[in-house]
Amino acid sequence: MITVVLLGKLADLGGAPALTLAAPLDWAGLRAALPASLVEALDDPRNRVAVNGALLADRSALQAGDGDEIALLPPVSGG
Repeated sequence: MITVVLLGKLADLGGAPALTLAAPLDWAGLRAALPASLVEALDDPRNRVAVNGALLADRSALQAGDGDEIALLPPVSGG
């Protein structure tokens, strides 16, 4: 199983702070397994993707297997 951690507004769109999905997953498989509202938000290139704590420069390179963690990170805002 793969844990998908959703942060910030992405957690709101996903309906939970984390989801558990069947392994293995690539970018297309991840998108197919997520709620439509979350997939639409992920189209924003400002959202980042990390696998096991390492940010991916290219989302299409996503390859996750059993026990991995994918984090979906919205842009950081602050004041």
